[in-house]
Amino acid sequence: MENRKLSCADCAVTNCNSMDKSYPAFCLTTNMDEEVKKEALDIYHEDDNLKVMQTAAQVEHEGYMQWCRVREIIEFAKKMDYKKLGIATCVGLIRETKLLTDILRSHGFEVFGIACKAGAVPKEAMGIDKACCDVGVNMCNPILQAKLLNKEKTDMNIVMGLCVGHDSLFYKYSDALVTTLVAKDRVMGHNPAAALYTSGSYYKGLKKD
Repeated sequence: MENRKLSCADCAVTNCNSMDKSYPAFCLTTNMDEEVKKEALDIYHEDDNLKVMQTAAQVEHEGYMQWCRVREIIEFAKKMDYKKLGIATCVGLIRETKLLTDILRSHGFEVFGIACKAGAVPKEAMGIDKACCDVGVNMCNPILQAKLLNKEKTDMNIVMGLCVGHDSLFYKYSDALVTTLVAKDRVMGHNPAAALYTSGSYYKGLKKD
């Protein structure tokens, strides 16, 4: 067996979420670098980080097992006193984005959305393999999406189904706080966790022998 460093990904106990103080030998809580922990806790007091944490906890408490994620986003944004919300959407989810926009506007938010293909830049402009044009000739442009929403000075941005990697670049370049409403999974109806739940049956081929 290969020598691997165990982490929370290998834990089935999660006593860090309870008052039970029995932890596995490799537990990161009991083997914590206290300097890194202190550094993280200190950062919560920078900018509006503390308000975000307190508000997120309040939304979790009030809506626990009652509110869908759309409602949670609405309540979080209201409690944070956000006025203008940005949406970075895949063009394939433009209908869902329109529905979301109508809902958000009904709650008094100003909404500004940018589709991934905005600018209509050909994939060849980025040296993307010509074979990739089989699923569309124009590139997705997550950095442009972020830049345009930055220009609009949105208070918070919502990701609607950006591709893997494209979403990463959007998070990287967005000035505003970002939350994800839809994680793209064309096969699983945008429910990526379904592949995990079926990895022992229908999708057992996901795990390499």
